[in-house]
Parts: sequence; structure tokens; C-alpha cells
Amino acid sequence: MTSNAEHTLGFLVHTVGRLLRKRLEQMAVNTSLSAAQWRLLFSVAKEEGTTQARIAEFLEIEPISVSRMLDRMEQGGWVERRPDASDRRVRAIFLTELGREAFLYVKSFAGEVTEEAFAGISKADQKIIMQGLERVIENLNNSITSSQDVEDGTEAKTLESAHQ
Repeated sequence: MTSNAEHTLGFLVHTVGRLLRKRLEQMAVNTSLSAAQWRLLFSVAKEEGTTQARIAEFLEIEPISVSRMLDRMEQGGWVERRPDASDRRVRAIFLTELGREAFLYVKSFAGEVTEEAFAGISKADQKIIMQGLERVIENLNNSITSSQDVEDGTEAKTLESAHQ
């Protein structure tokens, strides 16, 4: 990494995310779940009873892809679909005992991966990095929210207006 383009926030965050996923996949290789299935498992563990639509939003994939993945994971015994109490058209997604065990297994070494990632960085600097990233997330979420106000009369920044 020597050029300025390689040191942009987006490039660095993407690279860190990719390497973290790759390292977690290495450690979870004997579980027979794909990286996408792990992400789905984690999203359900964070919010038991969630819907396919929420999972699709979290994973940033199409709902039909989530449906197919859930079919395979349900057949494998990792998750189960149950009728939603408030809307009978919706199926809530829950971890099975096998899914819960798999989640706890991966979670047990996720801390180890974090320690590997922060090797050689002081605890104080680790805290600053985490706080900085949390602020970046907050800033971008606020920008996304304000950009969605276009329908309310707010002007969206276009490529042409950015160069004027």
C-alpha cells in the first residue's frame, strides 16, 4: 500500500472487513456453513424472531436470496421459521439448538480474531479507533437519512452540482 488512493477510508474499511471475514472463515471451516450463511446466522442471533425482509436488509441482498439460503439452513437444522404472532403472512426466523451452538462456537473465537487485528496497537489507540469508526457510521447514517429527504423537497447532490 503506497499510493494515496489505497489509503482512502473506503478502501481501508473494505480491506479490514474482507480480512476479518476471511480470518473468521478460516477458523470456522469445520462448521460446513458458508460466509453468507454465517452472516445470516449472526443476524438472527442478534435479533431472534426477525423477518426475512430484515435479514435481507442487514445482509444487503435480495429477499429471494435470503429465502433460498433460509431453505438450505432450515433443511440443515440451523434455523427454523415460525408464524409471526402479529401478521400471519410473515414468518419469524429463530435459531435452533444447532444454530445457537454454532453461533456460540464462532463467537468464542471472534474475540481472538479481534486481538489478532489489534496486535501492536495500544488499548488507548484501540478505543480511539473504535470511537472514530462509530462516529463515521453515525455521520454516514445521518447523511443517508438526510439524502432520503429528497422527496420532501431537499435537493440531492448530483454529479453535475458537485463539479460546479
